[in-house]
Amino acid sequence: MNESLISLYIKWSGENPYKITPLPLSGSSRKYYRIKSQNNVAIGVENTDRKENIAFIEFTKHFLKTGINVPELYDVDLENDVYLLEDLGDTTLFSFLTAKRKTNAFPAKLKSIYKKVLDKLPEIQIKASKGLPYVYCYPRSEFDKQSMMWDLNYFKYYFLKLGQIEFDEQALEDDFQSFTDYLLTADRNYFLYRDFQSRNIMLKDEQIYFIDYQGGRKGALQYDVASLLYDAKASIPNDVRAELLDYYISVLENYITVDKQKFKTYYYGYVMIRIMQAMGAYGFRGFYEKKAHFLASIPYALQNMKEILDKVELPVKLPTLMSVLNKMVNSEKLLEIGKERKKLTISVNSFSYKRGIPVDETGHGGGFVFDCRALNNPGRFEQYKNLTGKDLKVIEFLNKEETVHDFIRNVKGIIDISVENYLNRDFSNLMINFGCTGGQHRSVYMAEYFANYLKNKYNVKVVLRHREQEMK
Repeated sequence: MNESLISLYIKWSGENPYKITPLPLSGSSRKYYRIKSQNNVAIGVENTDRKENIAFIEFTKHFLKTGINVPELYDVDLENDVYLLEDLGDTTLFSFLTAKRKTNAFPAKLKSIYKKVLDKLPEIQIKASKGLPYVYCYPRSEFDKQSMMWDLNYFKYYFLKLGQIEFDEQALEDDFQSFTDYLLTADRNYFLYRDFQSRNIMLKDEQIYFIDYQGGRKGALQYDVASLLYDAKASIPNDVRAELLDYYISVLENYITVDKQKFKTYYYGYVMIRIMQAMGAYGFRGFYEKKAHFLASIPYALQNMKEILDKVELPVKLPTLMSVLNKMVNSEKLLEIGKERKKLTISVNSFSYKRGIPVDETGHGGGFVFDCRALNNPGRFEQYKNLTGKDLKVIEFLNKEETVHDFIRNVKGIIDISVENYLNRDFSNLMINFGCTGGQHRSVYMAEYFANYLKNKYNVKVVLRHREQEMK
């Protein structure tokens, strides 16, 4: 860890940190740490990309001034590429979605939260756009033709080529030019967040906060709502997408006049370029860097693109691009990535010790049993007695406990060894159990957390079961 970050923390807090916890890496080279001292906590950030740091810092200052919920900026040391932010916890919209959603259905509670997010989006795009220091945008101040071509070429070289999809280079380039020319005719005088998706939206104290907007620039309104509703692994059902899009447009009408049909036509074009940009990232991180959890997003993105191709006709002729996209969504090689029959299946269970440890029904034996009874029990407090480890209030209670983060870190260190070994040896099953006194709070929280962790990190099938909750 950069010593300058520790020095900055001591300067800001007046205290020596007693615990520094690295946070999971994302798709960027930025490094995040949760730093704690006796009376303070902050998120420390290391990033050697100076211009990106400046963009984030200046946008943060502006958003805070305009009342947008973003993390407080505690202190900055640009010379040493570090800064300190408010700790917003660990509950992203994606982790909350994963915890709440157990079938293809989309619970009303989730829909309600998405609507709260969409209530805030025009505030960022329109209200906060006024006076925003676009001079600090990085790498470009607009989502212009060059930006679009970067994304499309990223998709071409890292997804189509590595995914072995054949195409005529010049004909595809010609269609890229026509496609971007069409997208550029949309009104683009707004703030484009750029990566407005469920992992960059935080839930804390029943409030919604936004992070990772350093890639923002001027652009069209449609791009960000497309990013949110076609977020690959969130897998929002089409009827819910349509309802949420209509809801967003109704909110937008409080700010500007909207031609709904024209807006939606552009919207689907921006959905397509957003999916292609995301596929470029999956190809680079998955095919090229061999990170399996990025490959796991490909089937969702293929399905999203297929649905768009089946129902949308853009007012611009793109014969080669459409042919390539149809070839892509029907590629046996790419579809094979989504088949679960060859995946390692990991059974994650919560249980009560009163009823004994769950039985391995696969006949393989082995696996892990983790005892959560050493952790502080929310069930001892009246306000949590009727809740479970899936409820936000219980999640926030446990997230504040130092021992919970110690427990999580140690469990990760143990199970990662087996998961990686099992994947290399083509094993088919692994069982991971979390037990507590009643099987209601701590074990449920841990099972939810690790089911989500395993889904995101590895290309595996995760089967989650809360045994005691099923008995109620």
